[in-house]
Amino acid sequence: MDTIFPDTAPPASAIEAILRGQQGDPFRWLGMHRQDGKGIVLNAFLPDAAEVEVIDQKGKSAGPLERIHPEGFFHRAWPRRKSPFGYRLRCRNAAGHSWEFADPYAFGPVMGEMDEYLLAEGRHEELYRRLGAHPIDYGGVRGTAFAVWAPNARRVSVVGHFNAWDGRRHAMRRRGASGVWEIFLPGIGPGDLYKYEIVGAYGAVQPLKADPVGFAAEVPPQTASIVAGLPRHEWTDDGWMRARSADQRAEPVSIYEVHLGSWRRGLEGETLSYADLAQQLIDYVTDMRFTHVEFLPVTEHPFSGSWGYQPVGMFAPTARFGIPEDFARLVDRLHGAGIGVIVDWVPAHFPSDAHGLGQFDGTALYEHADPRQGFHKDWNTLIYNFGRREVANFLRASATYWLKEYHVDALRVDAVASMLYLDYSRNEGEWIPNRYGGRENLDAIEFLKGANAAAHHYAPGSLTIAEESTAWPGVSRPVEDGGLGFDFKWNMGWMHDTLSYMAHEPVHRTYHHGEMTFGLHYAFSENFVLPLSHDEVVHGKGSLLTKMPGDRWQQFANLRAYFGFMWGHPGKKLLFMGGEFGQEREWNHDRSLDWHLCQDPMHDGLRRLVRDLNGLYRTERALHRQDCTPEGFRWIEGGDTENNVFSFLRLSDDGAPPVVVVSNMASVFREGYRIGVPQGGPWREALTSDAAEYGGTGTRNGDLNASDDGLHGQPASLSLTLPPLATLFLTPR
Repeated sequence: MDTIFPDTAPPASAIEAILRGQQGDPFRWLGMHRQDGKGIVLNAFLPDAAEVEVIDQKGKSAGPLERIHPEGFFHRAWPRRKSPFGYRLRCRNAAGHSWEFADPYAFGPVMGEMDEYLLAEGRHEELYRRLGAHPIDYGGVRGTAFAVWAPNARRVSVVGHFNAWDGRRHAMRRRGASGVWEIFLPGIGPGDLYKYEIVGAYGAVQPLKADPVGFAAEVPPQTASIVAGLPRHEWTDDGWMRARSADQRAEPVSIYEVHLGSWRRGLEGETLSYADLAQQLIDYVTDMRFTHVEFLPVTEHPFSGSWGYQPVGMFAPTARFGIPEDFARLVDRLHGAGIGVIVDWVPAHFPSDAHGLGQFDGTALYEHADPRQGFHKDWNTLIYNFGRREVANFLRASATYWLKEYHVDALRVDAVASMLYLDYSRNEGEWIPNRYGGRENLDAIEFLKGANAAAHHYAPGSLTIAEESTAWPGVSRPVEDGGLGFDFKWNMGWMHDTLSYMAHEPVHRTYHHGEMTFGLHYAFSENFVLPLSHDEVVHGKGSLLTKMPGDRWQQFANLRAYFGFMWGHPGKKLLFMGGEFGQEREWNHDRSLDWHLCQDPMHDGLRRLVRDLNGLYRTERALHRQDCTPEGFRWIEGGDTENNVFSFLRLSDDGAPPVVVVSNMASVFREGYRIGVPQGGPWREALTSDAAEYGGTGTRNGDLNASDDGLHGQPASLSLTLPPLATLFLTPR
């Protein structure tokens, strides 16, 4: 008959370390083990249990465990058994309640040696398949495999409601040199809340940490991670994914930038869900003829006022609008409607919230320890240590995750300039030069090149777009050609210059003509997106409409003319929500756009114009085929400062008809205004921003016939009537 041998129990010091939450190697003591000359022993720490019985694989009792410590440490030995056996534990507490479960310490490692090796090397581009919380079947037992990187920790535990948030109960196994800790918890599954309790490098218990590779999270302000695993969605967009082009320089790209929480709200002011947006947003964007939507960051973030630009969950769609599968369905349905999806992605910085990545294992793990390298004063955020291979790998994997697992078509990478320069927004003495004494962040440069390469490799047909506000060369050039490897770059200079010009009263614009033309000096140095983004309608800047001078009619006319100039100008288009119908108030992330304004003919006219500009841009190949090449643009007359008129040609590379664009930025009519055109014969006015249905005067150029009198270096010419504050698009019949 088996006998309990207390002398086979672990040393008192080992038991004490477990009871005090100081045991960094729990699998050495807990669970079932073979002891030389003493058979098989089993140890369990179960502080809620008064009695514990061992149940073998046949469902029979293998005997009770002895409580050898009053705080709930149980032990038993089977001296005659030579091999460990499968078992479950049946417990009863002092109140008589009983429960049965599989012991986590009865299970071996989940992660394979190759995964561990790649993680240790910082080369696991899909590390999200191993780190995080994955519901799995382990030897016929359902549960969740947890894994987290914390190389300097003394102990890491999974905590949640399932263990009363007690870090002593489910301490994890450390996997060698990789610094990864893992454990399989039977019975834990989708929907369970969890965090990590970490004893740091210096022995201090850290604030409970959300999972850096968590796939779902609680609705803020709650901060726990939620067991979810990779998104479970049956995709229906195979045709879209196969057909999308990795080179969209010659394709029409017109982007509607959206903040999901404030685009539109319910009758009681509640935010719309992903499911609601999947219907309402798709209908609207389809009607407006945009080719893409761009979402401000959907990665989980604790502070709504950051608009998502201070993310904590780099692998979790924010829970504010639904569960991860709802976000996947939104993307799928957008693709089904022929709409591409861009999401803002933020590797430039992260917040210092206690549950986040800061001082994750008691050291500056993800960030730099020196604030001259690791802290953004502008945003009070921390900066990733791009030179640490595991950190760079973590971020590359996040980029891959959104593109591959959520079928996102493009990542717009935020604040690239802040990554490229070590002295970004810093005074003398507040930054550390690179190894050559320069201001370039060499580690960030290599990271960006690697992230772009990984994105294109793991998600063929996907794009990356840089928000980069300086003249850094080759941002959108291939890495092999010395560039950073982005596909497109926001043209911040064009945006600042042209908005500055439009803010002037028309009578003064003659002195600022170059603000509209200067962008053409560098328009093809990068593959540009022309951005009228959220940043231009917040923080006291006013809305696009209120930036325009003059009375109400003139403000609308100015904005209509400006949109016409923008849609005619080389470069892909981006417009922040509300701009298309003339939102009057500054954007407020806590409330809906003012959709009631669309009942006003002037506002609705502006919206109709943007819709029709999108339609013209998509159908007239000359307006998009050579957006990124100098052969697609030619000035007709770019120097008419006296009249405040700009005229230019847009040209295709496939024989499609040219398009003439003429913008009169003066507040007076121009009768008999003559411009050169590339061919004689009949022409037509394809669109005018001054059309009556848009809120203009309704002045039209009827039947046009180009004479053979050459002008402006062109073989023919047209005589036009230019309405005040208007842009015209002309095409040959």
